[in-house]
Amino acid sequence: MRRSPFSRLTLCAAALGALAIVTFHAMPLRAAEDAVVIPPPAADLPPADGIQTVVLSGGCFWGVQGVFQHTAGVTSAVSGYAGGDKGTASYEQVSTGTTGHAESVQVKYDPQKISYGKILQIFFSVAHDPTQLNRQGPDSGTQYRSAIFTTSDAQKKAAEAYVAQLNAAKVYRKPIVTKVGSLEGFFPAEGYHQDYLTLHPNQPYIAYNDLPKIENLRKIFAENYLEKPTLVGDAKVTN
Repeated sequence: MRRSPFSRLTLCAAALGALAIVTFHAMPLRAAEDAVVIPPPAADLPPADGIQTVVLSGGCFWGVQGVFQHTAGVTSAVSGYAGGDKGTASYEQVSTGTTGHAESVQVKYDPQKISYGKILQIFFSVAHDPTQLNRQGPDSGTQYRSAIFTTSDAQKKAAEAYVAQLNAAKVYRKPIVTKVGSLEGFFPAEGYHQDYLTLHPNQPYIAYNDLPKIENLRKIFAENYLEKPTLVGDAKVTN
């Protein structure tokens, strides 16, 4: 389903009703119960030298970006597009669901401070629901699919092994549908999409769908939680 830049707000408003929007912050945050406490990977990657990169897709990039901006050891989390060509990597075109892209977040992290396995554990536990096929919450279409775009063979093998581990342990009611593949290109999203959760905490879509993810991160991964987010606006966005 195509989403215009403002359709998420419209959809949430229709779902909640005007009264719910006005009184939203008087309500408890929904979806805290939706996070799944999962075991860490049985085998993690050893700490490497230098900043490492992985690109994660799990529905609307606003919430995924927000989660990793609040994760200690992550040096950068940039919203963008992966899985398609540079020429069609724009929000208007990606929203048609015909370009092959997924809304994605480029996560750069310091493996001396947080492991690749912990990044994946947070991704599968609080950042999104990996059992939803080509959708996430109110958003539907292949551009909202669950995917891990890896930057090395070791990353790819570790991600595949972790998916197999979680499926075997049956920690979810349904099988994981996350696709794992090598990253061929990442294209940063338009400026108005960057740091969206931090800049628009009162926007109903954010309050209803994404702020609970930050609260779940704080509760479940307290040792990895960063109170002050690492924002794109504090650094230069590059391809």
